[in-house]
Amino acid sequence: MSQILRYGVIGTGMMGLEHIHNLQALDGAEIVAICDENPGSLAAAQTLAGTGAASFDDHRELLATGDCDAVIIATPNMTHLEILLDVVESRVPCLVEKPLCTTVADCQRVIEAAPPEALIWVGLEYRYMPAVAGLIESVASGTVGDIRMVAIREHRFPFLPKVGDWNRFNINTGGTLVEKCCHFFDLMHLITGARPVRVMASGGQDVNHLDESYGGRRPDILDNAFVIVEFDSGARGMLDLCMFAEATHNQEEISVVGEKGKLEALVPESVLRTGIRGKHWIGKVDEVPADNNDVRHVGYHHGASYVEHVRFRDAVVSGSRPESGPLDGLWSVAVGVAAQLSIEEQRPVDLAEIIPNLSPASPGHPESKGHNHG
Repeated sequence: MSQILRYGVIGTGMMGLEHIHNLQALDGAEIVAICDENPGSLAAAQTLAGTGAASFDDHRELLATGDCDAVIIATPNMTHLEILLDVVESRVPCLVEKPLCTTVADCQRVIEAAPPEALIWVGLEYRYMPAVAGLIESVASGTVGDIRMVAIREHRFPFLPKVGDWNRFNINTGGTLVEKCCHFFDLMHLITGARPVRVMASGGQDVNHLDESYGGRRPDILDNAFVIVEFDSGARGMLDLCMFAEATHNQEEISVVGEKGKLEALVPESVLRTGIRGKHWIGKVDEVPADNNDVRHVGYHHGASYVEHVRFRDAVVSGSRPESGPLDGLWSVAVGVAAQLSIEEQRPVDLAEIIPNLSPASPGHPESKGHNHG
């Protein structure tokens, strides 16, 4: 590997451009190749990345050059499987945007294809938002004891337009609770340090995209839901999602309660609150701002993507394991798939239905809080 880490970016739509911005701010990074089958997206990336980056419309041609020390995959969800299998074969370390794949079966195919030494980092960057990262660290230190409840609220704007409008249909995204909410199911899994075993959900498409039509098809993506997740530790998680609630103060509010007290992270307010039973009372908790002054590009996710790029770069250079690997990606997708099925069939769904033949001792079963599932 050269002294400078040479990156290829596969997929140069909105998130691909965001990754280019982050890489341009990252020490030791050079973008040597970009790839997209859409001429407009590729031209925009070429303008941003500069003439030093070779341009391709087929990811296999980019990989065949052998010029990249690492690649970023930021293509539409339904293309991840094919590209990941080719990247695994090339043995180039990669960071793939969430979700890992749109189905559990496809996630499993990637895991089965990847040799033990493969570095596949799944882009679950919500872990690195300053207030959320502070909450995770506090949980791991035992501030509130064993975790019993995790409640996550995301009230936000509708899905943004994407190239070819691919994100308007479940067949392409995996469904809203996979596409968007894998972030939150990953956080529940990480915070509880436990395995999800059952999901109950209610949701619908009530406001967004109802008057849109693409080739005679109306979008079928959910725009609101409640999801309850039960874990094998006895802990419970709850997601409150609304995607027509942009008239709000905080887009994400994460509450974690243990027997000793409560932690709360607020985004974008970027505040971490701590309340300890016997010390604090309602309205009288410790509140501190949560910032990361080392972030050189804030971008779409309050600097989280930049932090993730720093960690990914360090993993590539050191040869260490990913902090969010393929098994993390599989679990986050599996809970989303179970939630979509629960809504469709109006019943609780066991994770054993979604991931057959997975015993408590199987790989991916977290043994402790903060375990590296990758």
